[in-house]
Amino acid sequence: MNGRIITFVVAALVMLTTATVQAKDVKYSFGNAPSVTFSHDSHLAKNRDCKTCHSAIFDLSKHRSYTMAEMEKGKSCGACHNGKKAFSVATEKDCLRCHRAVPSASVYKISAGDATFSHDSHVNAKGFGCKSCHNAGPQRRGVTMAAMEKGKSCGSCHNGKMAFTVAANCGSCHRGLQTKTLKYKSKPVNDAVFSHDFHSQVYKCNDCHTKKFDYRQGSRKATMAEMEKGKSCGSCHDGKTAFAASGDCNKCHVGYKPANLTFKNSRGTLVGYFSHDFHTAAFQCNDCHTKLYPYGGGKRTTMAEMEKGKSCGACHDGKTAFATTSSCAKCHKKP
Repeated sequence: MNGRIITFVVAALVMLTTATVQAKDVKYSFGNAPSVTFSHDSHLAKNRDCKTCHSAIFDLSKHRSYTMAEMEKGKSCGACHNGKKAFSVATEKDCLRCHRAVPSASVYKISAGDATFSHDSHVNAKGFGCKSCHNAGPQRRGVTMAAMEKGKSCGSCHNGKMAFTVAANCGSCHRGLQTKTLKYKSKPVNDAVFSHDFHSQVYKCNDCHTKKFDYRQGSRKATMAEMEKGKSCGSCHDGKTAFAASGDCNKCHVGYKPANLTFKNSRGTLVGYFSHDFHTAAFQCNDCHTKLYPYGGGKRTTMAEMEKGKSCGACHDGKTAFATTSSCAKCHKKP
């Protein structure tokens, strides 16, 4: 009797163990690629031992995702799918055995206009395979246009030889591209305004980008002194190609009216007064800026230095204008 009970218990345990093996399919979803479904049934049909994968390859206590690059090096599914035990995850023709559809379009959010990459047009229309772009290396996102122009990312093919260059065909990827009018904060003067609409009537995008300017409004600002030496806007606004950056300030700083200045000593006592209104009636901004004065103020100059031709003394020398030594009250007065 006891023998029959033991046999029944063993049989029940075997049935219970068999039932627990019926694990569900596992679905892995991706942003743009078709989802991958892992079938426990099909894999257990070939190998009934769960320990083959758990936890030797997959640790159920750690829900970690693996890249294709890692799989091709033997991690995760690649431990078996290496071309020896099972079809290889690195073989071009076998991509669709797991990813059973053409990936959807990838959309890259960019302020100037979203760039859309169509997998369908590249795979079906052009005949490129997955491995043409997706190799064992890390997949970089957020590659700059400057990097693309040097052959990175899309620029490895879009170089003007294999396909249209990324340097001059913005509208081909950024459909509906709408450039903005840019404003640069330039306190204490008015904001400098740059109109893409005006400039793009004469120039192409690659005339300025990326050799002169990065494709971002937040790229590094240049001082007026640097522009006068040919940097930034000054590479064209040099008085030859276009009006000089050192010329009429109002052409960029629209509505700018320079303030009249008062100078005080360390005790707070008014010691000098400079009228921009009076001087701009006779002189242009670049007569003083930036050879004599940097924009935004600079080092204070003593009267002794002015008498030697520094600062105000460059003009107030008794020839161009009254000498700094002739009448103190002409400058040291209340406005």
